[in-house]
Amino acid sequence: MTSYRKYRNIPTEVDGIRFASKKEANRYSELKLLVLAGRISKLEIHPQIALMVNGMKIGKYTADFRYRENGESVLEDVKSKATKTRDYILRKKILSTYTPPIFIRET
Repeated sequence: MTSYRKYRNIPTEVDGIRFASKKEANRYSELKLLVLAGRISKLEIHPQIALMVNGMKIGKYTADFRYRENGESVLEDVKSKATKTRDYILRKKILSTYTPPIFIRET
């Protein structure tokens, strides 16, 4: 019996790193090439950020990638329509209230 995945994703491993989907693994491969080309730097996989509301930690957000591009920090998440859940949207809104605001680039 095959297991059913909620979002029909296929977990994929690249360079010994487990990604939730083929799409995320493919994006990792693209970002590695951008690092080699010198277009981005300081690539991080699955960085975690504390979710703070009124000075209280209420949870955490785990992005797919974080890197530097043109001197700016970029937080990126590989998304499909199905994975833009209410929880994700709420976390995204909380991060946008930070000083300075943290915005998520969706690919």
